[in-house]
Amino acid sequence: MRFGAAALCLCLQAFALLPLQAGGQLGGAAADQVQMEVLHAPQECHQKSKKGDLLNAHYDGYLAADKSKFYCSRTQNKGHPKWFVLGVGQVIKGLDIGMLNMCPGEKRRVIIPPSLAYGLQGYEPAKIPPNATLIFEIELYAITKGPRSAEAFTQIDLDSDKKLSRDEISDYLKKEFEKDGKKRDPSVHGTVLVDIFKRNDHDGDGFISAKEYNVYQHDEL
Repeated sequence: MRFGAAALCLCLQAFALLPLQAGGQLGGAAADQVQMEVLHAPQECHQKSKKGDLLNAHYDGYLAADKSKFYCSRTQNKGHPKWFVLGVGQVIKGLDIGMLNMCPGEKRRVIIPPSLAYGLQGYEPAKIPPNATLIFEIELYAITKGPRSAEAFTQIDLDSDKKLSRDEISDYLKKEFEKDGKKRDPSVHGTVLVDIFKRNDHDGDGFISAKEYNVYQHDEL
């Protein structure tokens, strides 16, 4: 699923909703917990995001200190939503936590403490200073069973040789994309496939071993 580059970045809402802690309880969150606010909930939800799912989402990042925007996915990659696997470290830990149990079509604001973001070091200090609390506004468009979920390894490994080839992962992605019946730009398949090998084929042999399969690299945001 892709959306036009002309889509505007979401603005911070003028009203505040009761924050939800990562555990789903109402009330103020401790310093090392993620706070979550549902800005929009779809009327129907037949699937909620879980670790290992491949998500398609837009998100905007703000510094909590002054509400200045440091990131907007709509200005990256020609405005297309980002694809990433949830809960495996492709994004900061606070986003992995803050995007759990989301429905397609849901909009959510998450407040992430430094300990679950970039900590004392920050990220490119001029962009995200040390010890910064971050605010993200997220819109989730689609959930697909991710090719990197633990239970998927044996399904992908068709020849049972304990390593995944490019053809095996490509075939798996094609079948998973066909299941949900959603129209996607043809380039999505290739982009996801390249990303998987870039982040997991650490020895560059053209295969993802069982060991490499469980090693995930940190994305920028």
